[in-house]
Amino acid sequence: MTPEDPEEIPLLLRPGGSAPRGRHLFLAAFAASLGSLSFGFALGYSSPAIPSLRRSAAPAPRLDDSTASWFGAVLTLGAAAGGVLGGWLVDRAGRKLSLMLCTAPFVAGFSLITAAKDVWMLLGGRLLTGLACGVSSLVAPVYISEIAYPAIRGLLGAFVQLMVVTGILFAYLAGWVLEWHWLAVLGCGPPTLMLLLMWCMPETPRFLLSQHKLLEARSAMCFLWGSEADWEEPPIGAEYQGFQLTLLRHPGIYKPFIIGISLMAFQQLSGINAIMFYTETIFEEAKFKNSNLASVIVGAIQVLFTGIAALIMDRAGRRLLLILSGMVMVFSTSAFGTYFKLTQSGSGNSSHVNLSASVSAEPMYAGVGLAWLAVGSVCLFIAGFALGWGPIPWLLMSEIFPLHIKGMATGVCVLTNWLMAFLVTKEFSTLMEALRPCGTFWLASGFCICSVLFTWFCVPETKGKTLEQITAHFEGR
Repeated sequence: MTPEDPEEIPLLLRPGGSAPRGRHLFLAAFAASLGSLSFGFALGYSSPAIPSLRRSAAPAPRLDDSTASWFGAVLTLGAAAGGVLGGWLVDRAGRKLSLMLCTAPFVAGFSLITAAKDVWMLLGGRLLTGLACGVSSLVAPVYISEIAYPAIRGLLGAFVQLMVVTGILFAYLAGWVLEWHWLAVLGCGPPTLMLLLMWCMPETPRFLLSQHKLLEARSAMCFLWGSEADWEEPPIGAEYQGFQLTLLRHPGIYKPFIIGISLMAFQQLSGINAIMFYTETIFEEAKFKNSNLASVIVGAIQVLFTGIAALIMDRAGRRLLLILSGMVMVFSTSAFGTYFKLTQSGSGNSSHVNLSASVSAEPMYAGVGLAWLAVGSVCLFIAGFALGWGPIPWLLMSEIFPLHIKGMATGVCVLTNWLMAFLVTKEFSTLMEALRPCGTFWLASGFCICSVLFTWFCVPETKGKTLEQITAHFEGR
């Protein structure tokens, strides 16, 4: 194989062969997805921890408005660096060892937060957990996609995102009863369990074959898929190739690159961070005075609809769910923008929204009714996002790239996702001042329309196909 003629290793599973029956496959997928659970817990940790840190007394560290915003945002910077590190690790250390290594910054980060004496230790701990989030968000989908056979790859791939939102909900629920330092201690649990379980799991057969470790690959196949799995050995001369810029001339390389990067950008431009920003305020206006309850309701909706997406992924297909999800988000962000237009007409051009003041001139039943319109829009958006644009970009990222560039390519996608998350979050207040809240959410609705059109014209269906067949599709074979 030469750089001018990139070629994938042959099919490990023949589409017409007998279906593998190895139950160990699901155990291996669960072990890898514990990294996603840790990722979700780290994301959700800041929501209950920041109020706890605001009211903490000396000698414990205490957050003000400025440091609280950095406490939430610094994780995305660490995750962006983790995406680059994960892309390098996954090709050199392998999928299994990369997952095991990312447990170290998870545990170290939460331990540093637990022992924090000042704000800098808190930020350092968040940076370390962010680094681990970046690595796990890349490696877990790759590991699972390479051990799964086509009939269940969508189910297991969506299970990654299901574990992320479960981790977020877990952090919200635990935050009801635990202070910030005990919550950080709890965060050490999932990565420790992942380390123990992954120690007993094999490397992916595809990676082993790319390293010409045929005996180890045969053993991994038997462990994961059972002795009746239908598989082939690679031909002599099929070698692993790293990424070279000249490869970008080939459709089999630049097409998945464009799709993967675009999907990650559209995911963050959909308005998910803006919606989450207003969730607690909107729920309070609808008489949900307990902001923790609002967070738990949002987390439960995410878990429910991500679970539904996982169950129907291999039947409905990726494209249909992306299009349906995007249309739901278009409707909900438009309605949310309309809500702000109705409640803020005549108010100043300010990003600091006082919802109670905006509806005070209306009769009480009208104000509450508008608040419930906002609650419905928020819940509908989160349900739509969880059904498609939450899990599927990560799943497609792990499916569409050829094996010989997967590490670098997925690293670029993860870096794009986290950098976009940081930029959108940082510039959100600027958009609110320039466009007002209604304009900001209508802009998000426009991006959602673009995401639907992009999916319709550019994203291929991958359900039921082996990874090698997907590569052949991009190469025109």
